[in-house]
Amino acid sequence: MNSTRLYIESLGCARNQVDSETMAGQLRLAGWSMVQDPARADVIVVNTCSFVESAINESIDTILELARHKKLGRCRRLVVAGCLPERFRDAIVDALPEVDQFLGTGAFARITEAVAGKMPRGSCLLPDPDSIPMDPKTVRERVQAHTAYLKIAEGCSRRCTYCIIPQLRGRQKSRPMEQILEEARKLVADGVRELNLVAQDTTAYGRDLDAGGGFDTLLNRLAESADQSWIRFLYGHPESITDRVIKAVADHDNLCPYFDLPVQHAAANVLRKMNRHYDREQMLDLFDRIRAAVPDAAIRTTLIVGFPGETEADFQTLMDFVEQVRFDHLGVFTYSDAEDLPSHRLPDHVPSKVAQMRYDALMEKQMQISADNLTAMVGRTVPVLVENPCEPHLFEGRSMRQAPEVDGLTFVRTGPGGPDVVLGQPALVRITDALEYDLIGAAL
Repeated sequence: MNSTRLYIESLGCARNQVDSETMAGQLRLAGWSMVQDPARADVIVVNTCSFVESAINESIDTILELARHKKLGRCRRLVVAGCLPERFRDAIVDALPEVDQFLGTGAFARITEAVAGKMPRGSCLLPDPDSIPMDPKTVRERVQAHTAYLKIAEGCSRRCTYCIIPQLRGRQKSRPMEQILEEARKLVADGVRELNLVAQDTTAYGRDLDAGGGFDTLLNRLAESADQSWIRFLYGHPESITDRVIKAVADHDNLCPYFDLPVQHAAANVLRKMNRHYDREQMLDLFDRIRAAVPDAAIRTTLIVGFPGETEADFQTLMDFVEQVRFDHLGVFTYSDAEDLPSHRLPDHVPSKVAQMRYDALMEKQMQISADNLTAMVGRTVPVLVENPCEPHLFEGRSMRQAPEVDGLTFVRTGPGGPDVVLGQPALVRITDALEYDLIGAAL
């Protein structure tokens, strides 16, 4: 068995984190010892993101920063995996000579060979992303004990003009339902109190399978078999969510009343150019149906401003839409251009300064909407998953309406002689105050 120390840096989204945890699990089984400090590592792995320009820059900066440990520290091998090598392919070998091996998104199963130096230096392994194995026996080295991401599918079969994901991850490939249920049961048995379902198009789960049911069936079965855990889904899609999915959330107390449905825009002109097949009225109807069936629903979306051809009138349509829907959580991106995107060929690109101004205006509007929504929570009693101590008698946590990493927090006060809270366990909390994005409450 190998006792060499290894450090993994995971960049990008929650789906990347699952890949990193899976690679770490493989390496642990092979005898590698994980460390949290890259200065102590003999081998460093960087699992990269290249979804937008800022993610590409972060990946490159991180690689160069960690490569210093090869010159100044004990590190003797640097491996780069994931979306960056998949997107830029063999050209990246010459661009980053500091790296010893590159693995594309279809090569995660070869990570033990790469870190052991069993590949030629400077090699770039790029098997078809559709070849990613879905092994039910996969072991993960999870980052947190009480919350976990559970990947239910890989890839995406849509063709949004601004998105590189289908090129990097291949077509949608749903995992067999029994695999997912078995992994969920193991995670709950291991102490996980919150499962966050992820995929590129989570609500389209099962549409590529010959049999076994769709996403609503998966939700119902998970709610019954993992009834000791909260279950939340992320990265849904307005076109693939159904009334049966909404009903499943309404029917089960442990399914979080949380709907993450990135709509990207509201103006018909922009949606058409994005290759998104719905309109403003259909989205308004969808959100009305969600709120009618699940009155306590938290609705999250993401939007893109500055898309090619977006006019001032289009942006005003988007602002009015946000004001009308009053999302509980909202993420905004300025359009990120690249030559390998279909949207690059569209006319009338928006100047970056204009896109930034639109971003700022939208975020300012959302800050007030969020503050109003959270103020309405004051006086309510909600379960909060207690996560981290901040100071004596003050803890960070999240309610069922707050997803990890992307949403705000609920700060829980216990007070001298007050009730005890347990890290990684839900506690009943009475909300006493609200900030723009966070809540404050007292444990009961």
